[in-house]
Amino acid sequence: MKFDAELMDSLKELANIGAAHSATTLSQMVNSQINMCVPDIDLVDISHTGDLISDNITTMVVFELQGDVPNGGYLVLELPGESAARTASILVGSKYNNNHLNEMEQSAILEVGNIMISAFLSAASDLLGFIMLPSPPVLVVDMAHAAITSLIAQMTMDVDEVILFRVQLNTPGQDISGNLLIFLEVGMLEKIAARLREIVAG
Repeated sequence: MKFDAELMDSLKELANIGAAHSATTLSQMVNSQINMCVPDIDLVDISHTGDLISDNITTMVVFELQGDVPNGGYLVLELPGESAARTASILVGSKYNNNHLNEMEQSAILEVGNIMISAFLSAASDLLGFIMLPSPPVLVVDMAHAAITSLIAQMTMDVDEVILFRVQLNTPGQDISGNLLIFLEVGMLEKIAARLREIVAG
């Protein structure tokens, strides 16, 4: 499917609205200013998904899309090893450790994913006019390429393309980068594109 520049700008605006909501909630959680933005978006063939992320150890929070669009797709927050460790240390106040996430830190990453994905889907639902909700999150710690390949193999729906949002999270003294990957069933992606075209057309 072809997303023209206007549609991509609309997606980016939508993502940044969700990011702003996420940042507000996270700031309240840790009682410290957190800023979040989505500087870049790609729409790529699902067969090239592995090319978008490094093949190092990564932490992923995986959600299935629910609400008015059951079996509509999956959303994955992907935090490379160092970013996951920095995020966890900020949230739980632990000493930065790039080697291992303990149980409390893993719970913190799950909560970050839940907040970010819920905020994104809430903003998307308000704009698009249909309800999109996340399933309970699942945490995956594995080599990035292996984790994504396994997820794609388990999908029972028809997915041709992946929307990739580059995510940047900034706190005093910390810069964290990650990815939000959205795997949408073909019909769902077409439905979103059609709604965005209506919005752009006014």
